[in-house]
Amino acid sequence: MSLTGYKREDGRWGFRNHVLIMPLHQMLSAAARDVEESATGAVAVSHDWSQVIEKDHERIIHSLAGNATNPNLYATIFLSLGTPIEDEVINRAKSYGKTKLVNLTLSNAKSIDNLTAQAKSEAIKLVEQAKAQLRVAAPISAISLGLECGGSDAYSGITANPALGVASDKLVGQGATSILGETMEILGAEHLLAKRAVTAEVGQQIIDVVARYERSINYEGIDIRGAQPSRGNIEGGLSTLEEKSLGAAKKAGNAPFTGVLEYAIAPSKAGLYFMDTPGHDIEQLSGFGAAGVNITVFTTGRGTPTGSAVMPTIKVATNTQMATAIPDIIDLNSGTIADGTQTLEENGQLIYNLIIDVANGQLTKAELGGHHEFNLSRLYSSSL
Repeated sequence: MSLTGYKREDGRWGFRNHVLIMPLHQMLSAAARDVEESATGAVAVSHDWSQVIEKDHERIIHSLAGNATNPNLYATIFLSLGTPIEDEVINRAKSYGKTKLVNLTLSNAKSIDNLTAQAKSEAIKLVEQAKAQLRVAAPISAISLGLECGGSDAYSGITANPALGVASDKLVGQGATSILGETMEILGAEHLLAKRAVTAEVGQQIIDVVARYERSINYEGIDIRGAQPSRGNIEGGLSTLEEKSLGAAKKAGNAPFTGVLEYAIAPSKAGLYFMDTPGHDIEQLSGFGAAGVNITVFTTGRGTPTGSAVMPTIKVATNTQMATAIPDIIDLNSGTIADGTQTLEENGQLIYNLIIDVANGQLTKAELGGHHEFNLSRLYSSSL
């Protein structure tokens, strides 16, 4: 199958050519959404950051700057107040890539109405420029794939997750990058992933990241092993955390783990990686976006419409009943494996094919539904 994309000046590849509207203060989120509605082809995000200096300051700066320079973006328009802390985000973004960046400040515009009008004019101009850029032939190694699951059920570990693992292995085998996240989701299975590490050091890093996560949860007085699986997981047929984790890990196929990434940090070379992310779906997608992931496959047994502003998100159903009940949010059904009408390899090939089709421009159900959720991940309370 042939692949096309947008070659970026920094050597990365994008499969979308969006103009992102990113507010750098929560009070400008409504203005960002207003710009999106007036400039077809632009996408906006909103968040709750009010620029207070938090313990998570570096994590937030990196997340904002990383998403603003995702390779799927032609340009990013920052809406800012005009403060030094916002300059920190913008300067960080400039250091990450060659994405065209425009900063419009409230201090110069004098009013939110003026700022919004300026942003609308700039967005319309940039969208037209983006439309003029042509796709060119791209190698499979251009793909940076995010592996996610949410609303897992008893079928997750025997249908969609291992089928996604088949697709991931095919991509990694051709020089692509694949990133598995959700630290909570591999509790009890970390030793199996560590055995697949390219070096003993990487294997120990996987063990250490999971241990660090469990220590932080225990410090808060939470028994994570007793709190998981979630109510939705149990209603879907999962009985233990270990069962859930073993199933979640199958998204990563059988390829060796090249390295371990901190949240929202981009890998330095191709291969399969584990990223330390929260289990929260939107925070995980935001971490992937900041790390340069340009397409994500999201398996689900209970159903979720969640998408991303910076990357297409493919939804794969674990069971036919759910895929049939909510076809407006599901892109592909892996329940056919349990139904006996497809083999694991056959369904995995379909996921692989769909990844290529979506990379080539086919819209996902999340994109068609306007789902481009975004959230900032915090480890600490934001109160001072």
